[in-house]
Amino acid sequence: MLQQLILASTSPFRSELLRRLQLPFDIAAPDIDESALPNELPAVTAQRLAQAKAQTIAKQFPNALIIGSDQVAACGAQRFGKPGTRENARQQLRLMSGNEIIFHTGLCVLNSITGHSQAQCIPTYVGFRDLTEAEIEAYLDKEDALNCAGSAKSEGLGVSLLRYQRGDDPTALIGLPLITLCEMLRSAGVRLP
Repeated sequence: MLQQLILASTSPFRSELLRRLQLPFDIAAPDIDESALPNELPAVTAQRLAQAKAQTIAKQFPNALIIGSDQVAACGAQRFGKPGTRENARQQLRLMSGNEIIFHTGLCVLNSITGHSQAQCIPTYVGFRDLTEAEIEAYLDKEDALNCAGSAKSEGLGVSLLRYQRGDDPTALIGLPLITLCEMLRSAGVRLP
């Protein structure tokens, strides 16, 4: 019997990606503080938050595999979260213009029966073109990017803002690294093709 799968996220992007695996799953909203700790590296933040989300939800589902994921976008010491407002998105895109941004996607699969967890951080390197103010405004007019880290949806029109995208797992940038997740699920006993 397949152990219940729980996605510890209310992100519609993560749900959409997980549906690709054609496995039944439920969704639970983790209520955690997503702030970075003082002097914490972006990759460490992403992995810690993915684990924290899974651990929080595991308390509610004692017989499940819990999938937690989190993403932190950064360029040097500058971090780019979900902008929330058009002005914040505009400012983020100005700062990212002409730069390489690393999107750190933390992933955790926690078996709430055994307590065993697998965790990894998958980086994606994204080069932004030099963007004009007009291009930024045109993009924000056409795509709602207020709820994604870095204000640019690579799976949509945001791809037009990029020079390149490099990484081992193409779905990591969208928020759920499916190649890595499949490896973790197989290791936890889930049958996948």
